[in-house]
Amino acid sequence: MSKKKNNQLSALESLGNEVVKQINKGKNPEIPVPIRALSNVEFDEKTKTVKLGNKIAARYFFNVAHAKKFLQTLEVASISKNLLKEEKHASLRDVFYMAKRTIPGTKVNIVDEQTESDSVLEDLELVTDLSREQLHVNANKNGSVAGKVVIEDKGDTIDWSKLGSGGWSIPSNVENIKFKKVAGKYILYMEKAAVWERLHEDKFWDKQNCIIMSSQGQATRGIRRLLQRLTKEYNIPVYVLTDLDSWGHYIYSVIRFGSINLASLSEKMAIPDVKHLGIHTADIGKYKLEKHLIKFKDTDLSRLKQIREYPWFKDNKEWQKEFIALKNLGAKAEIQALSSRGISFISDTYLPEKIKNKDFLY
Repeated sequence: MSKKKNNQLSALESLGNEVVKQINKGKNPEIPVPIRALSNVEFDEKTKTVKLGNKIAARYFFNVAHAKKFLQTLEVASISKNLLKEEKHASLRDVFYMAKRTIPGTKVNIVDEQTESDSVLEDLELVTDLSREQLHVNANKNGSVAGKVVIEDKGDTIDWSKLGSGGWSIPSNVENIKFKKVAGKYILYMEKAAVWERLHEDKFWDKQNCIIMSSQGQATRGIRRLLQRLTKEYNIPVYVLTDLDSWGHYIYSVIRFGSINLASLSEKMAIPDVKHLGIHTADIGKYKLEKHLIKFKDTDLSRLKQIREYPWFKDNKEWQKEFIALKNLGAKAEIQALSSRGISFISDTYLPEKIKNKDFLY
């Protein structure tokens, strides 16, 4: 077993040994876990990224409110240890089913929903200082990329420009990917797979000499890390295309500043120089999209209020102007609204114009 794997096993074993030590001393076993919430997130003005604060919550075994979470933490740690020893990887769904069993002598399951095992795994990352991928747990593939890039992945050479209509499916772990050839003036990330498919069919990446990448909603950790690696290692700018709503704004926020829930990983994922390409409120009149708006619901307004008050947006005059304009608009617009101007309007006109004019929000 490699030294790297030994270090990962040691981190998990240290967690177990500390619990045993507390039991042997007659203490109420506890696991200290950093708090993953906005109340424990700080905005680092120097790096322009969110950072996890120093607040810790102790998880006690002999506490009715903590006992189940305590047990879940040890169970997922045990699963990860076995995966490391067997040198195998599991999906988040696999871990859920491996942990889902009844506690002996009771009718209570260790976990009932996958959200429980997913959350505990994120806690375990903080407790052990190991990423989910280092714990041998991967998320489902949920993204595509195309462009003039050649990589090597586990011995296979893959050309992102020659993978048919589906592009390359971005894995959860991109740390060991080697870039053999990278060409492109910029990377365009979009929140919707359907929009990526339109751009790919139009060969936008070839005509505009760029790289196109998508997820389905929020960018996965694999996508965020891949974006960061490309922009850092090859100095390629990243532009983000989202719907005109605060859900899209948060997608951009996570890529640029880091995630509130995963603030501890900002250093490996955040891209402080990323720019928001659209859709912007000014585009509604400019591209005649007034008849294709979707009226706000109460949830949209409350989400907009939350976003406006984030420390990393609060003092940004341009973004505050955009938020006010969106509130006054009282409606949102999807990227696909541009299809009302023609199926390839986004490829032929909208994106080239926006990029040429450097019409970004930053």
